Amino acid sequence: MSAGSKPSGAWGRLASLASRRASDHLRDLAAAERRFDAMSLRVGGLLLDFSRQRVTRDTITALTALAAERQLPQAVDALFRGDIVNVTEGRAALHTALRAPAAERPPAVADAIEVATARFLAIAEALRRGERRGSTGKPFRHVVHIGIGGSELGPRLATEALAPGGAGRFDIRFLANLDGRAAFSAFAGLDPAETLVVVVSKSFRTRETLLNAYHARSWFLERMGSADGIAQHFIAVTADAAEAQRSGLGVGERLPMWDWLGGRQSLWSAAGLPVALAIGAEGFRSLLAGAHAVDRHFQTARPDANGPILLALLGLWNANFLGAAAHAVLPYDERLATLPAHLQQLEMESNGKSVRTDGSACDAHTVPLVWGGEETNGQHAFHQWLLQSTRACSVDFVAVAAPGHDLAERHRWLLANCLAQGQALAGGRPAARLGEDPLAAHRAVPGNQPSTTILLDALTPQHLGSLLALYEHKTFCQGVLWGINPFDQWGVELGKALADTAFDALGGGARIGMDASAAGLVDALRRSGGSPHD
Repeated sequence: MSAGSKPSGAWGRLASLASRRASDHLRDLAAAERRFDAMSLRVGGLLLDFSRQRVTRDTITALTALAAERQLPQAVDALFRGDIVNVTEGRAALHTALRAPAAERPPAVADAIEVATARFLAIAEALRRGERRGSTGKPFRHVVHIGIGGSELGPRLATEALAPGGAGRFDIRFLANLDGRAAFSAFAGLDPAETLVVVVSKSFRTRETLLNAYHARSWFLERMGSADGIAQHFIAVTADAAEAQRSGLGVGERLPMWDWLGGRQSLWSAAGLPVALAIGAEGFRSLLAGAHAVDRHFQTARPDANGPILLALLGLWNANFLGAAAHAVLPYDERLATLPAHLQQLEMESNGKSVRTDGSACDAHTVPLVWGGEETNGQHAFHQWLLQSTRACSVDFVAVAAPGHDLAERHRWLLANCLAQGQALAGGRPAARLGEDPLAAHRAVPGNQPSTTILLDALTPQHLGSLLALYEHKTFCQGVLWGINPFDQWGVELGKALADTAFDALGGGARIGMDASAAGLVDALRRSGGSPHD
């Protein structure tokens, strides 16, 4: 709220409730009989357990009142209708239409989606069968997917999760980083005659993506000696086919995105081509179906039994009323190691805003820091901070019931650690229980750190689709609750503009608009020889 103002309405009631229940401890809340039954729900193949959140039923009631006051149900309807919900750019956000059955899509986009989806999945199947080949007649064995942000993280996560350790007949690699070493590594050991390059950029002007794409083109030409066959080896996924044509990359196939599709949700489009190559068209349609199942649940379930809405409301409660400025995502499955990075980009780029949709300043903190890591590795790194630091943090534990391998005892230990960490964060270890031990204070764990556990029945395309859609809708809901637009990212543009000036200065050009620190660093880099220039 604004400085000196008194919270009012549902927000004020939540502030009052947080004050009154400040002494409640999860150790006691979680011990209540039947709490798990009352505070967990199933959404398709997902089990969502909220029983270790610092809430009671009256908290849920107050939070859903906030959702009603902020007109969240109406916003959900507007999203699925195809209304303009990206108000700063005047666009709809129709990623849900990509995974809906044809009859449920908004008529304005239904045909285009059907044609585009059928086309890129047909390409994937032709490549998988070896019917579509490179310029020398060899079948493709290597795929390099070039993109950045959501255009890379979503497809990489799904490919790694659903085809761990390899993707059938294809060696699929991902290139996002501008660092030259990343480009060299992505193409190391590949035969250009057997390599397909997929370039994903909505505008086809994204600097990092284009520089990496030009590197790929140069790599191909140097080794093949001719540009004659390049069109057979480069595919562009973009909303601006004309720009892709003007780029000079020589792309042959240009698959569509649309202005109503953000990079953070682009996995569901032709940007997901590497996923379809890894798991096949049928598997990709199952991924879409799993996401659509959550879409339907999101549209129809009442707020106090709605998975995405509860995830959003509880996240807001932790961040705005319990002081949790950080939120950790901890996957207890190596196949989901990229999930924290994907959600970091989804949530922080969407809701890392300080201005409301009407242009006024936000009167409350918005998205917390989202971070995380692969478990159980994190237990020997940052869990010490989670368990005994002075900072408040909320946590999502993500685990998979079926291991996907035959090492049952190891999987049992993995799940045991997941359950134990949630219990340790919630209940802690009071010093009083350690008797006269002189180290009692050092061994005490305060607990009372809230967490949600999300359990997938198995890591299948359908269940992964449901998991990703769950988080997408959580992010949308929080944008509505905070009154911000989760579909733009204007802040990112500033760094891009400043980088243009810095690049010129590093090459000896003018330093117009550079501050003294940047100018000093330019001088230091040039003196050290660390600024390569023409």
